[in-house]
Amino acid sequence: MQTIWKGAISFGLVNVPVKMFTATKDNDIPLRMLHKDFNLPIKYHRTCPKCKEDVSWDDIVKGYEYEPGHYVTFEKEELEKLASEASREIQILDFIDLEEIDPIYFQKTYYLAPEKTGKHAYSLLVEALKATNKIGIANVTIRSKSSLAAIRVIDDNVLSMVTMFYEEEIRPAAEIPSLPEKVIIDDRELDMAKLLIGQLSSSFNPGQYKDVFRGRVMDAIEGKLKGKEVKVAAEEKPANVIDLMEALKASLQQPKSVKGTDSDGEQSKNQESPAPKRKSNRGRAASRTAITKTGQRNAGKNGKAGSVGKEAGKRTSGAKSSRKSATDNRTVPESSKSKTDNAKSSKTTRARKKGSRNVRKAD
Repeated sequence: MQTIWKGAISFGLVNVPVKMFTATKDNDIPLRMLHKDFNLPIKYHRTCPKCKEDVSWDDIVKGYEYEPGHYVTFEKEELEKLASEASREIQILDFIDLEEIDPIYFQKTYYLAPEKTGKHAYSLLVEALKATNKIGIANVTIRSKSSLAAIRVIDDNVLSMVTMFYEEEIRPAAEIPSLPEKVIIDDRELDMAKLLIGQLSSSFNPGQYKDVFRGRVMDAIEGKLKGKEVKVAAEEKPANVIDLMEALKASLQQPKSVKGTDSDGEQSKNQESPAPKRKSNRGRAASRTAITKTGQRNAGKNGKAGSVGKEAGKRTSGAKSSRKSATDNRTVPESSKSKTDNAKSSKTTRARKKGSRNVRKAD
């Protein structure tokens, strides 16, 4: 870590020499402004609007505009004299409980480490703050900026300093527009909201919270470096629930639905009765084959039974007997058709014998 400030913590007549380090870092992805046509960084110049020329740092002073176009100016040395030795001292004014401070006052956190000559006094202050469970409230000036500060112990043996806003720097909440007036809350809605808060309550674990936007930007950068087209999946828009009670109920059910489990902790299944099984293509083909074979066997039997009738009717009925026999085969049972064919055969035989006797008489 790089030291950004050196000074001392003072409380009463005790003086603790310390060095200051930033406890936080800016994790934003640096994106520079480029000229679109040439992809070159844009430069900014300190230009005087009157002479239209660039101005060097040596020719720049600071000023306060007390009325439009009129300034009270200060040289750098003048401001340094005003800061004096107070800018090198963290003067503790009071010791209070941390719970008394509203977090709205907190700004930025720094680590304080002892100088070589102040290690004993540093450890004494750490142990005293731990034993009394108090924090120190101090004034400090860093880089020409004065602020309030809270001195407390973290990680059991490290002093930290959190810069704070002064009271006059906090804007009153009464200035916020469109604040709702006192509203009567339904008891059922309040109970449901308290139940939701209880369901989402847990211990603070900073490691479980991630910078989602930064991750997306880094993925997009890596994709562009690999020549890939960057596509971002569209986020599901939350449903526009107008009924507050319905919104609370849906919120209570949301964690379970996200996990994909029901109230018993098991995955949801379709509880409807199963549809009847349909025959497979193989089963339907087998059925059609059996029907075809049965039809062929029946057709063979009918053909044999009808052949006698067709032979006997060649001379007497011709085509008419054939059509009648075919019709009989489709409509008359096998036993009836056999009796009919035998009767026709007997009649034909008697006719032949009678014809023979008539021929003999004629001779």
